[in-house]
Amino acid sequence: MTKIKPRPGILEIDLYQGGAAHIEGMSNVVKLSSNENPFGPSEAAKEAFRKTGFDLHRYPSTDHRALREAIGDVHNVDPARVICGAGSDEIIAFLCQAYAGPGDEVIHTEHGFAMYRIGALANGATPVEVPERERVTDVDAILAACTDATRLVFIANPNNPTGTMIGEGELTRLADGLPDHVLLVIDGAYAEYVEGYDGGARLVDSRENVVMTRTFSKLYGLGGLRVGWGYGPQHVIDVLNRIRGPFNLGQPALVTAEAAVRDTAWAEKCRNDNTRLRAWLAEALAGHGVPSDTSMANFILARFGSQQEAEACDTYLKSEGLIVRRVHGYKLPNCLRITVGDEPSCRRVAHAVGQFMGDE
Repeated sequence: MTKIKPRPGILEIDLYQGGAAHIEGMSNVVKLSSNENPFGPSEAAKEAFRKTGFDLHRYPSTDHRALREAIGDVHNVDPARVICGAGSDEIIAFLCQAYAGPGDEVIHTEHGFAMYRIGALANGATPVEVPERERVTDVDAILAACTDATRLVFIANPNNPTGTMIGEGELTRLADGLPDHVLLVIDGAYAEYVEGYDGGARLVDSRENVVMTRTFSKLYGLGGLRVGWGYGPQHVIDVLNRIRGPFNLGQPALVTAEAAVRDTAWAEKCRNDNTRLRAWLAEALAGHGVPSDTSMANFILARFGSQQEAEACDTYLKSEGLIVRRVHGYKLPNCLRITVGDEPSCRRVAHAVGQFMGDE
C-alpha cells in the first residue's frame, strides 16, 4: 500500500457533480440543469471570439487590463481592484488558499454553493455549515457561528440552488457584525438577474472586510469559456494576485468577455426575458401543485411533497427529453432545480410536470 497521502481534508471532498447534459438513447433533449443562458452570448461576443482564432499562438496579457477596465466601466467599480479568474470558482479557490488553512474555519450556509466547502477542505480548513431560515440566508445564525477561528464567510446572493436573496440592509448588518479578522465573500454569480442590484459593490467600496465575486457564465452566456472576476479592497486583491497564475485566462476568454460585458443591450434583453419567463414558469408550476420560493436568479427550485415524488418526476421528465437538476446533495431531496429556458422550453417542462402531477 502506498505511503503517499494527500493533505488532511482532501479525501473528505465529494467529487463535484455538474448538471447532466445527455439522456441515453435520446438526441433531441432540452437541458435545464446547469442554469445556462438559453439565448447564448451576444453577437458582439461571438464575433470577438471568432477573431481571436488568428492569434492563438500568442500568450494573453498577464494583467487582464482591458477586461478589468471594461468591467469597471459597466459595473462602476475601480478596475485596479478587480481580479479575473477561470470562473468565479477560481476566485473562491484563491480566497480559501490565501486566507484559510489548518485550524481555521470557513462559514457557509446550509444550502450554499458546494465550492465553499470544497475550497475550505482543499486547504485544510474546517467548513462550518450554518442553518438557513426557510431556504433564506440567516444573518443572525452566521454571526452566532463566528469564532476566533473563523476566517471567511461565504454567502451567495441570490443563492444557488434556492434562488432566494437577502437585501442590502441585511448584507450591511452582516458585514458590520462580523469580527475584525473575518472576510465576508458575497458570491454574485446571479447578481445580474436582479434589476438595480450591484452585487455588493457599494459594501466593498465602503469597507475593508468585504469581497464580491461575479461570473460571465450565467447572464453573459460564456459558461464554456470559464471567466469570472472578483472585486475587493486593495489589500485583498494584492494578496490574491500573488497566487494567481500569470496566464490563468486565455486570450479568447479575455477578448470575448470584454465584448460581452460591453454589450449592455444584450444583457438587458436576457435579463428581461428571464424575468418574464421565470414568473410564468413559477406560476405554471404552482398551478400544478408544485410551489417554489420567489427566485431572483435564472432558475426555479420546485418543491415536491417528498423525495420519492421529486425523483419520480425527474425520471418522468427524462423520459420526455427534459433534463433538470436533482439537489439532494444540497440537502433539498424533495426539490428539483429547473433552469429558466427559452419560452418553448419553459412551456414544455411546465406541461410535462403537469402531466406527471395528473393535471394534463
